Amino acid sequence: MNKVLILLSLLLLSLSLTAQELSVDSGRFQKGDDTSWSAFDYDDNTWQVVSFDKAWEDMGLDRVNGIGWYRLHVTIPSSLRKGTVAAIMLDMGAIDDSDQTWINGHLAGQTGTFPEDPGGYSSEWGKRRYYIVDPRWVHWDRENVIAVRVYNYGDPGGFYRGTVKIVKPSLKYFADLSLVAETGGYKAVLATSEQTSGTLNMTVTDILTGTLETFKTQKVNLAAWKDKQISYSLPPQKRLKVTYSDPRFEEVLEAEVCAPYILTPPAPATPRYNGPLVFGVRPGSPIVFRLAFSGDKPMKYNVEGLPEGVVLDSKKGVLSGSCAEAGDFPLVFTATNDKGSAKTSFTLKVGPLIGLTPPMGWNSWNCWGLSVSQEKVMASAMALINRGLADYGYSYMNIDDAWEADERDADGRIEANEKFPDMKALGDWLHSNGLKFGIYSSPGDHTCGGYLGSLGHEQQDAEVWNSWGVDYLKYDWCGYSKVFDASPDKSEAALIRPYLYMQQYLREQPRDIFYSLCQYGRGKVWEWGAFIDANSWRTSNDINDTWESLYTTGFERQVGLQPYAGPGHWNDPDMLIVGKVGWSSSLRDSRLTPDEQYTHISLWSLLAVNMLIGCDLSQVDDFTFNLLCNNEVNAVNQDILGHQAHQDVVEDGMQIWSRDLYDGSYAVGIFNLNEESVPVLLDGVLDKIGLKAGTVRDLWRQKDIATDAEYVIPPHGVLYVKVLSSSPSRL
Repeated sequence: MNKVLILLSLLLLSLSLTAQELSVDSGRFQKGDDTSWSAFDYDDNTWQVVSFDKAWEDMGLDRVNGIGWYRLHVTIPSSLRKGTVAAIMLDMGAIDDSDQTWINGHLAGQTGTFPEDPGGYSSEWGKRRYYIVDPRWVHWDRENVIAVRVYNYGDPGGFYRGTVKIVKPSLKYFADLSLVAETGGYKAVLATSEQTSGTLNMTVTDILTGTLETFKTQKVNLAAWKDKQISYSLPPQKRLKVTYSDPRFEEVLEAEVCAPYILTPPAPATPRYNGPLVFGVRPGSPIVFRLAFSGDKPMKYNVEGLPEGVVLDSKKGVLSGSCAEAGDFPLVFTATNDKGSAKTSFTLKVGPLIGLTPPMGWNSWNCWGLSVSQEKVMASAMALINRGLADYGYSYMNIDDAWEADERDADGRIEANEKFPDMKALGDWLHSNGLKFGIYSSPGDHTCGGYLGSLGHEQQDAEVWNSWGVDYLKYDWCGYSKVFDASPDKSEAALIRPYLYMQQYLREQPRDIFYSLCQYGRGKVWEWGAFIDANSWRTSNDINDTWESLYTTGFERQVGLQPYAGPGHWNDPDMLIVGKVGWSSSLRDSRLTPDEQYTHISLWSLLAVNMLIGCDLSQVDDFTFNLLCNNEVNAVNQDILGHQAHQDVVEDGMQIWSRDLYDGSYAVGIFNLNEESVPVLLDGVLDKIGLKAGTVRDLWRQKDIATDAEYVIPPHGVLYVKVLSSSPSRL
């Protein structure tokens, strides 16, 4: 989420040379824009020295909403020349948001577009930049200057996701091998910009056993700018891997795909309850709660034990009204259709805490970005209901950035723009269907998308949101950076202040508003979030649908955070990255493999974190539905004990995470982070974490499994189990 132009300048400091590459992790930075800054002989001695592992807001720089430049000075040895291709490659990493990169005054490449470009600005903040450099542009064995112009839109901004690398040419820089889905299987496509002669190999393995089933090889001879296409059939639960090698290069191209496979058994036609077992509301606050029963519709609902002031819509299964009396109210839900009926016990807790289980729902950003509208939100809500996601507890419909009008009214009240003609009507309609209404803002004067923030209008905004029926606020640091950067006070108190300020006005409203802090883990927010009565807090930067991002966000950034989570207060590693995502016009299938998606949902379930869907709900296919609507997996996330999992074992590319549950059992995720399948003996794994297994249930397959058997976990995959242990004091 950013827009700023910056040119890349790096010094010779922090520069390392290996046999394969040259790396630079710092350079010089200058705000503003001047094309002469791309020249080799421009004098940048007065520019600020910066590192490439931090956003510029974190390096004492004023917020830059626009253009900035980096310059990097580096000697490139002739040893980086290789074989018949003498070019080099610039690996620039990922940049927020769009860039143009020069070497010695020659434009090497561009990623994303700029406001002055035809069609205007478009972001590529999560994409890694690889630029091939003509060898004639390189000053071999002497100084070169790499300059990068960056356009940033919102926080965080700049060049901060790693080092710049100058590498030897590789086959992947001149050829591309991809697998494209087609009817009945996949098509391998080898495309090249250089003449190539090599070997194409194809293997098919069973994902559950790791058994090699097919091996084929074929010689390929392609002229420049030609491609080779070969089709392969691929049944479910099979993994197809294609490789291409050219003897001129050491590297081998690889493309791999796993046919999506569904593990979750279909729900029965008879009613089955799939939602949380507890709901918290403050005395006198409006209640919005949808009974989450799957099964054939139509269905009739009944609730026993309702306190005074709370009513049920028996056709929709929606609780509304309010309860003035504090206390725990045991209820019994019943749902009936023409196939049968089902009951479940439930507790309505009327007291100081809300958000007693992590929120489940949807957020508009990862599919609609700045193009979100009232029409799209309503269509998404209907898809949530009609596709059956609401039958599994998904209830929050959260509008992210870009709903705000350009100006406030004469009294300073925030208004919605033309895309949202009636926010009050939208909130009422969502509530009538048992769905909750979420909104977005920033403690700064502007949001990440450049829309109006709440700075100086906190009380007014809280009152407006209350009048619209808002149930959830995502409060994004973005525009507050310039306030923070301009202040000499960089203490923890200064980080807390804007969030505490809004919270006091939220609590003054006569309805409950779930308070979600979006400030990317600054100042160890998990240590103080609960003390300012926040209900959740982001623990990391924005996630994107790559394995690298999932690993960093889920496995690295969540270690040790379990003491800070519990009923009413949750860690938040960002939205779910399954289904059709891509920010508005570029919707596509998640780039995660099916195994990585199972890992993603399993880990979020274990971590007891916010489960907010980010995809287009109108395009939820059967595989994605199986991921999002496994009632046993979701029950771990919604467990009323609220204990977040902790990391027990890190060994040989394997990790084990576990959490104790309300019924005395344990949820255990055994994750294979390796690039190859790994067999595990379940008894031995459980012994490592001190569990003597009684009954073990595979949560994805929803069946009991043998404890003395060996199970093969695919690359980046998971074995997710629930264990009834004979050693219940283990944790």
